[in-house]
Amino acid sequence: MQTRISEVLGYLSLLFTTVFLDWFSTQSMFIIILGYVESAVIFMVTFDFMRRRIIKDKEISKHSQPSDWFFVIWLFLMGLTAFLVRVFIDIDILETNVWLYLIQLIVLVQWALIIVPFGKWTHFLYRSFAMYFQRIIELTA
Repeated sequence: MQTRISEVLGYLSLLFTTVFLDWFSTQSMFIIILGYVESAVIFMVTFDFMRRRIIKDKEISKHSQPSDWFFVIWLFLMGLTAFLVRVFIDIDILETNVWLYLIQLIVLVQWALIIVPFGKWTHFLYRSFAMYFQRIIELTA
């Protein structure tokens, strides 16, 4: 459970840094370093998550399905491509290596259009909405 919380916090903090602090376009050294630190945390936690699924040392990882692996691998690919895009920006070679940016867009689009709305982890969100609307119906009935 601790690993999942760390992973979620890592991804949310990197999302905040990327979107609101404009990590890919900023010249602020603090924001750039913050983004790299958050990326490192995400890689370590995701790697640990994959390692635990391989060695199956906890009850939660003993019954992994291929769809569980797909989710974890796609999280890792999202983090890796974003990290590499930032590195390419910092060493000033992104303009001559547009292929990396295109790969990142492919990963992100597939994540947003396929995995998030139709993945098995999304049932937490859908279930929460269903419980909320059920409670509204009970209160108004």
